Amino acid sequence: MTKYLEDFIIGETSTSPARTITETDVVLFAGLSGDVNPIHTDEEFCKKNSPFGTRIAHGMLGLSVVTGLSARIGDMAGSAIAFLGIEDWRFLNPIIAGDTVHLVVETTEARPTSKPGRGLVKRKLSLINQKGEVCQQGLFSVLVHAKSN
Repeated sequence: MTKYLEDFIIGETSTSPARTITETDVVLFAGLSGDVNPIHTDEEFCKKNSPFGTRIAHGMLGLSVVTGLSARIGDMAGSAIAFLGIEDWRFLNPIIAGDTVHLVVETTEARPTSKPGRGLVKRKLSLINQKGEVCQQGLFSVLVHAKSN
């Protein structure tokens, strides 16, 4: 359900559906981004040289999945005007092919801007794996429509 500025409540949380990160996701992201670092593409290298012992998904793949899971929540569909930025983004735990992740979103700020009919919504986004570990976390700022001018 679409929310407008006045509908966002500080401290309110939403949870996305889950999504499993696949081997195909990692391979396609390596091709798309051009990032073929062996930590993402070479299992034997990782067995010997990585603290994780296996290949891990690209951090930016995780961040891209965050945007998709956020869209699946659907609360800004039709009300978002512009994505303004990311603050304090942290990569806290690796994402490995086969991990199932979901997103928890908490509204931290919702205020009007100087231009009528618009507002700024800041939300803390946490990408969490099937073990309950936070893999990535930070703040997204979005310019949204208000119900009133």
